[in-house]
Amino acid sequence: MHCCDVILYARLTNEWYAKDISRKVRSSKKLRGNAGDPMCPPPYGYKKDPDNPRKWIIDDEAAEVVRRIYRLCVEGKGIETTARILQEDGILTPTQYWESKGIRKGGKKSQDTPCKWCKTTITKILTLREYTGTLVNFKTYSKSFKNKRRLENPEENGAIFENTQEAIVDEKTWHLAQDLRKVVRRTDTLGKANPLTGLIFCADCGAKMYNHRGGAGQSRDWQGRPNGKRRPDRDEYHCSTYDHGRARFSTTCSQHFIRTAVVRELVLEAIRSASTYAIKNEAEFIQKVRSASEIRQAETVKALKQRVRREQKRTAELDGIIKKLYESYAIGKISEKRFDVLSAEYEQEQETLEASIKKDQADLEGFEADTEKVDQFMALAKKYTDFSELTTPMINEFVDKIVVHEADRSTGERTQEVDIYLKFIGKFDVPIPEPTAEELEEQERLRKKRAKKAEYNRRYMAKRRQKALEAQQNTEST
Repeated sequence: MHCCDVILYARLTNEWYAKDISRKVRSSKKLRGNAGDPMCPPPYGYKKDPDNPRKWIIDDEAAEVVRRIYRLCVEGKGIETTARILQEDGILTPTQYWESKGIRKGGKKSQDTPCKWCKTTITKILTLREYTGTLVNFKTYSKSFKNKRRLENPEENGAIFENTQEAIVDEKTWHLAQDLRKVVRRTDTLGKANPLTGLIFCADCGAKMYNHRGGAGQSRDWQGRPNGKRRPDRDEYHCSTYDHGRARFSTTCSQHFIRTAVVRELVLEAIRSASTYAIKNEAEFIQKVRSASEIRQAETVKALKQRVRREQKRTAELDGIIKKLYESYAIGKISEKRFDVLSAEYEQEQETLEASIKKDQADLEGFEADTEKVDQFMALAKKYTDFSELTTPMINEFVDKIVVHEADRSTGERTQEVDIYLKFIGKFDVPIPEPTAEELEEQERLRKKRAKKAEYNRRYMAKRRQKALEAQQNTEST
C-alpha cells in the first residue's frame, strides 16, 4: 500500500471513530434530555441540590435579584436602566457572584467593576422560562461534530417539562415581561418614557397612536410678543397614520387628538370602578363577565369555523389540481418547466393553508375558561388596595389596550369616546345608577360653565384677529 493511501486510510478511520463517538454522545444526551434531566448547569438564581445533582433548588440570594429584575421590568424600567440600578446598588454580576461562592463557571473571572451588569445578562434573565419552574431542553444544536457552533433550535424540536423545580417568578409575571419587552419605549426630551406607549390605538384605522411631548414655550400676546407667561408642556397622543400622512403632505385618517392626562384619568377610573365592583359584587361580576365572554367567543368561534371550512375545501381542491397537473405532465401536455412553476405555486399555497388551518384549530381549542379569567382578575384586583394614583405597574398589569375614537363636535361641545380593555375581562362597563336631581343639576351647571368658557375663548380669538388685522392695515398705510 502506498504511503499516501495509508495516511488517507488513517484519517478516514479517525473521522469514522470521531463520528461514531459523536453519535453515541448525542444519543445519550437525547435520552437524558427526553427523560427530563437538565442538559445545562443551573441558571443564576438556582443551584444544584446537594442530595440530587440532577435537581435544581432555589439560591435565595440570587433568586431575590432575579425577582427584583422582573419587578423593575413590570415597573416600566428598560434594560439599561435596570443594569444601572443594579450596578449603583452594588449587586454582583452572575459570574462574579458564582466566583465569590467558589462555583466554577464560564465567563470573565475578574474585572475592574464586578457589579457592572450588561444588557445581554438582563435580557437573558428576562427570557429564561426556567424561572417559572419549567425545564426546557434542546434549546440549541450543532450541525455536526466538526462544527462546534451552536444554533437556535425551533421550539417544536425542544423538550419542555413543567414543574421540575420551584418557580422564582410566576407564569403571569413572566408572560407580562415578555409582552413589555416587545414594546419600544424611547426616552424623549423630558427624560422619561411614557408607560402608555404601545397600548393606545386609533379606533378608525387600528394603528398605534404616537406620543408627542415637549416644552410649549412662552405664551404670546395678540401682537406675537412674549408676555412672560409659560404654556403647559405638551403631552398628547395622535394617530400614527395621520402623522405619517402629514409627513407625506397627504390626508390619511384624522388626528384623534387626546391628552395623556385625560387618558390616565380614564384608565384609573376604569381600573378603580371595575376592581371595586368585582370585590363588592363578586357573584354578579362573574355572571356579567361570563355573559360578555360567551357572546365574544360565540362570534369568534363561528368566524374561525367558517374560515377553517373554506381553507380545508381549498386544500382538497389543490390536491385534485396537483394530481391533474401531474397527469398532464406525464402524458406530455405541458412542459417540465411549466410543470415545475405551477406545482411549486400550488404546493406553496397548500402549505400556507395548512399552517393557517393548524393555527385556527389551535385558537379554537385555546379558549380559556371564563372562571379562570375571572379568578385571575379578582386576584389582581385584591392585590392593589390603593387606587388613588395610577402607577406604571398598574398600567402594565391591568390594561390590555386603549381604543380612542375621533372627537365629536356635533352638539357644540367636544366629546370623545375612549374604550378601555382590561386584561382577563376585556371592556367591562360597570352598572351606573340613575343620576339624582342634584347630580343632574351639577352636570347642567358644568355644561353651562363650559359653554360660557368656549364663548369667551371664541370672542377673545376674534378680538385678537381683529387687532392683528388693524395693526397690519396701519403698517401698510404708513
